[in-house]
Amino acid sequence: MAGGRIELVALTKRFTEVAVDNIDLDIASGEFFSLLGPSGCGKTTTLRLIAGFEQPTAGHILLDGVEVSTVPPNKRNVNTVFQSYALFPFLNVYDNVAFGLRHRHLAKPELDKRVRSSLELVHLSQFEKRRPGQLSGGQQQRVALARALVLQPSVLLLDEPLGALDAKLRRSLKVELKALQEQVGITFLYVTHDQEEALTMSDRLAVMRDGKIVQMGSPSEVYEEPADTYVADFLGASNLMEVDVVSRGPGEQCEVRLGEAVLSSEHGGQNAPDRAHAVIRPERVRIEDFGSAGPNRVPAMVERLVYLGSSTQVYLRLAAGTDVQALLNNDGGQHLQLAQGTPVQAYFAPDALRVLSGGTPVADLNAAEPEAIAKAS
Repeated sequence: MAGGRIELVALTKRFTEVAVDNIDLDIASGEFFSLLGPSGCGKTTTLRLIAGFEQPTAGHILLDGVEVSTVPPNKRNVNTVFQSYALFPFLNVYDNVAFGLRHRHLAKPELDKRVRSSLELVHLSQFEKRRPGQLSGGQQQRVALARALVLQPSVLLLDEPLGALDAKLRRSLKVELKALQEQVGITFLYVTHDQEEALTMSDRLAVMRDGKIVQMGSPSEVYEEPADTYVADFLGASNLMEVDVVSRGPGEQCEVRLGEAVLSSEHGGQNAPDRAHAVIRPERVRIEDFGSAGPNRVPAMVERLVYLGSSTQVYLRLAAGTDVQALLNNDGGQHLQLAQGTPVQAYFAPDALRVLSGGTPVADLNAAEPEAIAKAS
């Protein structure tokens, strides 16, 4: 299963609107790469273009350096796993996995060897005589993976394959899917709107909006260093606060005004306009006793506490009127005695506070969702 490098060069797809807008992308052989974004951003259309189910309006698709833009889907060395799995209900597990191989006219011993090897890979050897209706959702997903992998593609395309599963099963299968990709060593291109899936499994990911790639990098880079408010809001929970930049220091340092408070930030100050957004992740907000002295502390009131098991989500209303969230780990340590109405100080560490410009928060985008979601998602 060698190879699997994907190159997209100025790739564009127009329906009645532009679904994929002049994107360039280079995915290395053996990489687990995710396209992440909300409905209508163009991620699934991009996957369908690579699979050959759609033809590009302009641009190029290269697989291991070979142009495949006009090559039929069955002639490309890629395979696709869909959210619906698309298993044949009247065939048992063995025959579902063997279906594609039978069209390649393999000798029976070779076919049997490859089917059993694929079933063993996904831990379903003992279920080969069952039909899909006799399997759980997670087992059906594994059958779909085995059916795709048995053809030995150089690239496996996955279109939200965990979307139909319950939350607990998705969590366990995320770990299994990444381990499987590392074991088989082929390129996985994963399409999802679930930021936790992308962060958990990806070597790199690209956040998409309106058919364009907004930011690309490793999960930690994109999460900790979002390019704009859109990325910060989409990739994980964020506290976005409107601020005024009052001074700029060396490097990316700056000071911003939030209500009556002046806060220091170590990131983003040089490129931000005078009116900008400051962002801090909930896990980086520290709650202290009311009246605690020192810089970057803002008076606040506890509005609500939500117990999440391993952590507690604390909703705060700052003195400036801004709502923020904090996340406290339930690790047995000593925490403040918090209750609704408790006055506190919220501490925003300068290295955790980032000043951003541009972009539109996802919540605002959802209020004006484009008409072409069905085709451009």
